[in-house]
Amino acid sequence: MTNYRDRITIEPGKRGGKPCVRFMRITVYDVLDWLASGMSEAEILKDHPELTQEDIRACLAFAANREHQLSMIAPA
Repeated sequence: MTNYRDRITIEPGKRGGKPCVRFMRITVYDVLDWLASGMSEAEILKDHPELTQEDIRACLAFAANREHQLSMIAPA
Protein backbone atom coordinates (compact mmCIF):
# COMPACT_ATOMS: atom_id res chain seq x y z
CA MET A 1 0.00 0.00 0.00
CA THR A 2 1.19 3.51 -0.80
CA ASN A 3 2.62 5.38 2.16
CA TYR A 4 0.45 8.48 2.33
CA ARG A 5 1.87 9.92 5.54
CA ASP A 6 4.40 12.17 3.78
CA ARG A 7 1.82 13.48 1.28
CA ILE A 8 -1.41 13.92 3.24
CA THR A 9 -1.29 16.78 5.72
CA ILE A 10 -3.73 18.15 8.27
CA GLU A 11 -3.52 21.77 9.38
CA PRO A 12 -6.20 23.01 11.80
CA GLY A 13 -6.52 26.41 10.09
CA LYS A 14 -6.67 25.14 6.51
CA ARG A 15 -9.88 23.82 4.91
CA GLY A 16 -11.38 23.28 8.35
CA GLY A 17 -8.68 20.81 9.33
CA LYS A 18 -9.56 18.40 6.52
CA PRO A 19 -6.78 16.17 5.17
CA CYS A 20 -5.05 17.95 2.28
CA VAL A 21 -2.46 17.04 -0.30
CA ARG A 22 1.05 18.29 0.55
CA PHE A 23 -0.01 21.40 2.44
CA MET A 24 -2.09 22.59 -0.54
CA ARG A 25 -5.74 23.54 -0.37
CA ILE A 26 -6.74 20.44 -2.34
CA THR A 27 -8.36 17.97 0.04
CA VAL A 28 -8.39 14.20 -0.07
CA TYR A 29 -12.16 14.53 -0.47
CA ASP A 30 -11.70 16.70 -3.57
CA VAL A 31 -9.53 14.07 -5.23
CA LEU A 32 -11.84 11.21 -4.26
CA ASP A 33 -14.85 13.16 -5.49
CA TRP A 34 -13.20 13.79 -8.86
CA LEU A 35 -12.42 10.10 -9.22
CA ALA A 36 -15.93 9.10 -8.13
CA SER A 37 -17.44 11.48 -10.67
CA GLY A 38 -15.62 9.64 -13.43
CA MET A 39 -12.54 11.77 -13.96
CA SER A 40 -9.47 9.78 -14.90
CA GLU A 41 -6.12 10.30 -13.21
CA ALA A 42 -4.90 11.89 -16.44
CA GLU A 43 -7.80 14.38 -16.45
CA ILE A 44 -7.19 15.31 -12.81
CA LEU A 45 -3.49 15.83 -13.46
CA LYS A 46 -4.25 17.95 -16.53
CA ASP A 47 -6.73 20.12 -14.62
CA HIS A 48 -4.48 20.33 -11.53
CA PRO A 49 -0.85 20.25 -12.67
CA GLU A 50 0.33 20.85 -9.11
CA LEU A 51 -0.76 17.28 -8.30
CA THR A 52 1.16 14.13 -9.11
CA GLN A 53 0.09 10.56 -9.67
CA GLU A 54 1.65 9.77 -6.28
CA ASP A 55 -0.64 12.37 -4.68
CA ILE A 56 -3.70 10.67 -6.15
CA ARG A 57 -2.50 7.27 -4.95
CA ALA A 58 -1.82 8.73 -1.51
CA CYS A 59 -5.42 9.99 -1.34
CA LEU A 60 -6.68 6.51 -2.19
CA ALA A 61 -4.38 4.92 0.38
CA PHE A 62 -5.47 7.43 3.02
CA ALA A 63 -9.13 6.67 2.32
CA ALA A 64 -8.51 2.92 2.39
CA ASN A 65 -6.71 3.21 5.71
CA ARG A 66 -9.47 5.34 7.20
CA GLU A 67 -12.08 2.82 6.03
CA HIS A 68 -10.03 0.02 7.56
CA GLN A 69 -9.81 1.89 10.87
CA LEU A 70 -13.58 2.47 10.87
CA SER A 71 -14.25 -1.21 10.21
CA MET A 72 -12.12 -2.11 13.22
CA ILE A 73 -14.31 -0.08 15.61
CA ALA A 74 -17.71 -0.75 14.02
CA PRO A 75 -19.84 -3.41 15.71
CA ALA A 76 -20.21 -6.62 13.75
